[in-house]
Amino acid sequence: MRFEVALDCRCALGEGPVWSVAEQALWFVDIKGRALHRFHPGSGAHRRIDLPEEPGSVGLARDGGLILSLRSGLYAMTREGAIGARLAANPEDQRVSRFNDGRVDPAGRFLAGTIDETGERGAATLYRFDARGLTPLVGGLTTSNGLAFSPDGRVMYHADTPRRTVWRFAYDPATGEARDRTVFLRFGDDGDPGRPDGAAVDAEGCYWTALWQGGRIQRYAPDGRLIEEHATPALRPTMIAFGGADLSTLYVTSARIDAKPEEEIATPHAGSLFAMRVTTPGLPEPLFDPAVGG
Repeated sequence: MRFEVALDCRCALGEGPVWSVAEQALWFVDIKGRALHRFHPGSGAHRRIDLPEEPGSVGLARDGGLILSLRSGLYAMTREGAIGARLAANPEDQRVSRFNDGRVDPAGRFLAGTIDETGERGAATLYRFDARGLTPLVGGLTTSNGLAFSPDGRVMYHADTPRRTVWRFAYDPATGEARDRTVFLRFGDDGDPGRPDGAAVDAEGCYWTALWQGGRIQRYAPDGRLIEEHATPALRPTMIAFGGADLSTLYVTSARIDAKPEEEIATPHAGSLFAMRVTTPGLPEPLFDPAVGG
């Protein structure tokens, strides 16, 4: 198994892939390119939707639309690209804070974290959004990332990329509460530059993480054992999503920002979308439901 170029889109900072079973299409964002992308692998159709601000993540909604995180907050959006009402404002200093990684939880809430662009204050937060509004779940972060849930929804994984750590929480899908944080994975002790970025969990409950600056994807068992590792055609893979008719195609977004001239020569497709067939499928993404929590 190895990754191949699925879409040569050359994003500045591709992120947030999510597979739509209904459309058989992949949605993802380009943060620095201020764009939302929709890719249909079956036909090869690709659409880019320009955005007024940097997006962080996108979720599929039960009403047929989308929920989109931008620098200034969370917004409703049609699948045709029309941005609707702002659902929640980013409560942080938007000059140095924007929404980053996020996804829909097993019950239909939207969870999204921020990034502290100063890299110094640890002022970023992971938030939960539902009918009660925006609620902080985890604070004191630098870059909220790596959000994923176990197949039964009872475990939440969450990472802080600069701190090179993935945590494991006990999660209650009925209430949206996350408790009992423990370290699941810690990187960098061996001097490897790879840092945990976006993630996904497969049908066996294994956690897949993209290693920013590490040029590879890793798969970990629920007990934290490394069981697979696959090189990517870019030094900065960013996030993973399972797609295809059988959810057995692993899609990976990537970035080309900060690339040195020699890196551009060695990895000319950096920023593109990559795909690889895997033996263990993923799980369908839950749909955002604004009524949950009311």
